[in-house]
Amino acid sequence: MPCFAQDVTITVVYNNVPYNNELTTAWGISCLIEGLDKTILFDTGGDGSILLGNLEKLKVDPTEIDLVILSHNHADHTDGLWGFLEKNSRITVYLPESFPGSFKNKSKFLCREIIPVHEPLNLCKHAWSTGELGDGSKEQSLMIDTPKGLVVITGCAHPGIVNIVKFAKDYLKKSVYLVLGGFHLMAYNENQVKQIIEDLRELGVKQVGPSHCTGERAIELFKEAWGKDFIELGCGAKIEVRF
Repeated sequence: MPCFAQDVTITVVYNNVPYNNELTTAWGISCLIEGLDKTILFDTGGDGSILLGNLEKLKVDPTEIDLVILSHNHADHTDGLWGFLEKNSRITVYLPESFPGSFKNKSKFLCREIIPVHEPLNLCKHAWSTGELGDGSKEQSLMIDTPKGLVVITGCAHPGIVNIVKFAKDYLKKSVYLVLGGFHLMAYNENQVKQIIEDLRELGVKQVGPSHCTGERAIELFKEAWGKDFIELGCGAKIEVRF
């Protein structure tokens, strides 16, 4: 039997980059992943009211979400959690083990369970956490196995977007089809961004969807490099990975 997910849909429900004008944009990111055994919310943005408002406009019932994955301990990725938990307290929250005790203690009383993550972890069929990566701001990313290859979703890519893609490829021993999310390249100059693009090309990445903290010029360079395989990843964008 093939070991991959089929017909996975990723919807950007919170982002500072506009796409669907009916949704509210704000600094941060959150992606809804549907089509797996579990429905996953990856990061929660920085404002629960905006997150819930966008979910409502997209006709998404928060109580139908099974798992929340928090990539790293920055407010624009975590602070939407508190408003979300008011609507769905039966959720399981996966967060990096390095999160402060105060955050863990607060969240464990508001949800069904928190699971600190350090090593790579199978979240549900076809979906894994990378575990904590990086030496400074430790961060987990999401890896999804699909018929076309791995889909890698990042929060801010503080450990380095190239390092994250290398890890995913090596750990699951699969090619990377699509990488999307925040790439954290706002402070990088053009030559540095072009080198990262070259590195991702050499790693065999077929499609890219940079957003959030990637930076406007960096996003333009990715668009030039990938052409038709570049994905516009603003608030409300929906990506379907089919076979």
